[in-house]
Amino acid sequence: MNEEILMVAESVSNEKDLPKDTIFEAIELALASAAKKRYDNDVDIKVYIDRDTGDFETFRCWTAVDFEEYESSDIHILADSDLADEKGLKEGDIDKEQIENPEFGRIAAQAAKQVIVQKVRDAERLEIIKKFRPYIGTLVNGTVKKVTREFIIVDLGDNAEASLSRRDLVQGEIYRIGDRIKGILGETERENRGSQLVLSRSANEMVVELFKLEVPEIAEEVIQIRAVARDSGARTKIAVKTNDVRIDPVGACVGMKGSRIHGIVRELRNENIDVINYTENTQLLLSRSLSPAKISSIKIDDENKKVDVD
Repeated sequence: MNEEILMVAESVSNEKDLPKDTIFEAIELALASAAKKRYDNDVDIKVYIDRDTGDFETFRCWTAVDFEEYESSDIHILADSDLADEKGLKEGDIDKEQIENPEFGRIAAQAAKQVIVQKVRDAERLEIIKKFRPYIGTLVNGTVKKVTREFIIVDLGDNAEASLSRRDLVQGEIYRIGDRIKGILGETERENRGSQLVLSRSANEMVVELFKLEVPEIAEEVIQIRAVARDSGARTKIAVKTNDVRIDPVGACVGMKGSRIHGIVRELRNENIDVINYTENTQLLLSRSLSPAKISSIKIDDENKKVDVD
């Protein structure tokens, strides 16, 4: 049995290009799942495999908890009970009782296989996410792989996929399988599914990253984007400034005859984009932001972070 465990860990590790320890953890979970079937109630079982010899031991466990976390004597011990005092347990400690090992060979074709497969999938997904984490918050390219009522699944390459919720699309956008697509890469935690890569085209960062692509002065930090307000699919206001008096930041962002900003507008399905000069003068900045509307008065409530405009 020990040799069989080592052989499975070796072969699956090589086949999936995953650390052996990940496979050992999957086998431990599978063996624990098999051992639990001996009990009528929900119990906590832990299996520990020696990574060198393949020997393993199985333990039934009880965790010492306070009264509010206590659920059942099958898995918990009250930390302030006489039993906990007798065993020298404090809150958070685990009491173990060694039990008979389950048969690995008997369960290999049943629970073990399913647990190992799921664990391997989770590990593969985590490895992919680790590779893409340096790009979180940046603009990435992909290809539409699948379209559902709620999500678009995007192939990012290197076996990576990201989901794009329809609420994170620019209003009115329609994509079909095979279309190229850009979006801001993010990561989210989904219940029972762990970390997932996600995309957004409605985020403010989408406009910022597109300007970095189209305007070299922004990418080189000669021009700074100081503020962005966006109603995705309708209008974006972006405030820019530069410390180089020789450069007109608004003109540089727009480009000759709008050559630079037109590419951004097309990417965002004709979303209106207004570029304004940033200033520390809040009233002047607000007046510029609300242009072309004519402003007669601006009242700023700093305490409640509100502005009344007439």
